[in-house]
Formats: sequence, structure tokens, C-alpha cells
Amino acid sequence: MLQLVDFVVRNRFFLVFVLLEVLSVWLIVRNNTYWGATYFNTSNYYVAKTLAFSNSVRDYTKLDEINADLASENAHLHALVAKLSQTNSGQLPAGYVPDSAFAARFTYTVAKVVDNETNKANNVITIDKGTAHGIKPGMGVISATGVVGKVRFCSEHYSVITSILHSNFMVSSKLVRSKEIGYAKWDGKDPNLIDMIDVSKYTKVYKGDSAVTSDQNSVFPPNIMVGKVEHVAVNPNQTFYNITLRLATDFRNLSYVYVVQNHQLVEQENLKSRTIELKK
Repeated sequence: MLQLVDFVVRNRFFLVFVLLEVLSVWLIVRNNTYWGATYFNTSNYYVAKTLAFSNSVRDYTKLDEINADLASENAHLHALVAKLSQTNSGQLPAGYVPDSAFAARFTYTVAKVVDNETNKANNVITIDKGTAHGIKPGMGVISATGVVGKVRFCSEHYSVITSILHSNFMVSSKLVRSKEIGYAKWDGKDPNLIDMIDVSKYTKVYKGDSAVTSDQNSVFPPNIMVGKVEHVAVNPNQTFYNITLRLATDFRNLSYVYVVQNHQLVEQENLKSRTIELKK
């Protein structure tokens, strides 16, 4: 308290000057219409600027929450699109009625990427969802833009995904314009490019065409983007194209993914295993 009194005493002339300046400004604004309007407009401008900055800071701090909400909404839309593509596809032959349970077999779980590799020959991704959230090995994983990989290992709260940027990962893919089916497989080099193999050179392949997941896939829903045709070459000694796709997913900036569950996968695999046993 004594220090405060000492400060006021030592700076009394300056404090009186500031008080008189403030009083003068207040009297001018109060008794002069022009300066009153100027002060009002100026103060409103700076108050609006301050509020805008405050709102920007608040919105920035909520980006994680906003992204999580958008990811959840995208998961719902993915499920809806997958169902509609099965029931209203323009490629369905006349008289074919799709089974409703088959059309609605895919559901999605949103997960956040907590670790991601892109610079190795065999890259993996770690997400923050595990067996406690219904995640199991073998489930497909996609992003908002395309295919990501497949779940390999799970703990209670985390899962490791074999990325599409992995030498042992292949996904059945279809070229949209030519309808040709092949396999997308990474060559271990550029994380933005992937090869598409086993596409016959006796069909037309268009540069810029989209490659999507095919219907012959039990892990991924059909028509999920894999990439776009960037380069096409033909080896005279081979019967297949050498096709390079530019990946639809930017793995370096991957934040949220969707783990895909096929509720009819076990039934399908069990039936297939019986066929294999009969061949032995």
C-alpha cells in the first residue's frame, strides 16, 4: 500500500495530466456532434475488429472438435452412398432385385490418425480406435478422399493399419470408363503414385480416368476412389498395360480415417472356406 501511495506521489503531475486529457476528450465528444459521431464510429470499428479476432481464436481452438463432427457426418454419408450404389446402380440387369441386407452391409467407425509412415517400403498407420470400439483385424480403412489400407493388429484402444503404401498390399480396382478390373499395388517409391496391374492391353485406357474399388471386394465398398490414371505404357512382350495412378489420398496430411466393417464378411468367408476344403 505504501508503495502505491509513493508511486502516486512521485507521478502526481503526470497522472493529473492524463486525467485532464481524458476529461477534455470526454467533454469534446459529449458536446460536439461531429467528434461524437467520429468517436462512435471509430470505437465501433475497433470493437468489431477485437470481436472478430476473438471469434477467430475461439474457432481455431475448436478445429479438432469441428473436424471430428465432420468426420462423423462423412461416415454416415459414406454408409448411405454405399447402400444407394448397391440398390440403384445403373449397371443392374433387368429383373435383378438387390438384397437389402447386402446393400446395407457396410458400416463405418471414425478414427483419428496418431502415427503415420510414408517414407518406408512397408508403411503402417496407427489410429486411436481398437477392439473396445469394435475394430478387428482385416477391416478396410478409407479416408474422405479414397482407400487407405487394412487393419492388421488391434489392442483395446489402438489399431495398426497396413497402408496401401505397403509392398504386400493390393486392392481390387476398376477403371471407371473402360470397366476393366485390375489390382492397385505400390512399387515402394513415390508415396503419391501407385501401379495398377493386370489390365489387358487389348482394351482402351484413358489418361485421367478414375480407378475405384471394384465390386469384387469383400473388404472395401465399391466405387471408393483409389486414384487417377497418370501414365499408361505398353510393353510389346506383355499382354498387360503398365499403368501408374496418382493416389486420391494425401497420406502426408492424413488426420481422420473411416474403418469399414462388412457385416456379411464372416458368412462369405465361411462359405468360401467350405469350397476350398472340398477341393483338397
